[in-house]
Amino acid sequence: MIGKIVTTSVAVLMGVTVLSAGSFNAQAEKDRQALVKYMEKKFADPEKSRAQFFPYATDEDVKTNLKKGVKFEDFRMGSYAFDKIGRGQYEEINEMPPYEDNIDAGEELYNNTKGIKKCFPDPAIAGEYPKFDDKKGKVVTLSLAINDCLKAAGQKPWKLTKGKMADLEAYFAAKSKEAGKKVDIKIQSKAAAAAYERGKKYYYSQRGYLKLSCATCHVQGSGNRVRKEVLSPLLGHTTHFPVYRLKWQGLGTLERRIKGCEKNQGENPHKPGSPWMSEMLYFMAYMSNGLPVDGPDIRR
Repeated sequence: MIGKIVTTSVAVLMGVTVLSAGSFNAQAEKDRQALVKYMEKKFADPEKSRAQFFPYATDEDVKTNLKKGVKFEDFRMGSYAFDKIGRGQYEEINEMPPYEDNIDAGEELYNNTKGIKKCFPDPAIAGEYPKFDDKKGKVVTLSLAINDCLKAAGQKPWKLTKGKMADLEAYFAAKSKEAGKKVDIKIQSKAAAAAYERGKKYYYSQRGYLKLSCATCHVQGSGNRVRKEVLSPLLGHTTHFPVYRLKWQGLGTLERRIKGCEKNQGENPHKPGSPWMSEMLYFMAYMSNGLPVDGPDIRR
């Protein structure tokens, strides 16, 4: 059903990049503001805007489950910003968060892994990544930055999707949340702007044998239901990672989740740490600029 939803004005508003010497993020900021406007309008009153935004939703969803009047900062919660039933279940599970041991393990890694504290003297840096490294000419995610640090200290790199990587990122996210940090992604060069544009193109391009794009589910389809799950929005997507996912029975990074999404799209997933994935995460993170870091967290 979701594949039939008509492409909205958000994709149209995300047009050709126009750069000036001091504003390499000009188009990205227009894109972000357009997304915020679209999402706030979509969830202002789902029942009234059903024909435009929720043509395949059930009466129960639009009348009783989808919350009205969702505002920008609410989207740090992902789909729980508007999914009343899901929010209740989330709050019940989060009374005893299953990721607390991961935060403790991450703190131990931070204090006892050679080179890490030197590279990241302030652990409250979750909202600053991905970054575009002009010297390297590429996007560096937090996972890649951690592995670069390990290799510089003569250590073996970690797996990008779970394990030690997810634990350390959980500690960074927890310290960032504790410090009240917000997502703050920079685009400060022509090359960075080009990487952002490529990431945006990947996000909005149809791929796999199902011919879906990420936006099909998480922009146009956000708030609609696929089987038992209410689809989460692009706005706020990166704020709460790493997440403890009930399906995984463990903690995973954003790279792990993207890999799973690609499989669901009927596509051979891109390698975590590849330029393709890093650039798409750069675009996704910029779309959440200004939202509070809200991780680690739990999702179904």
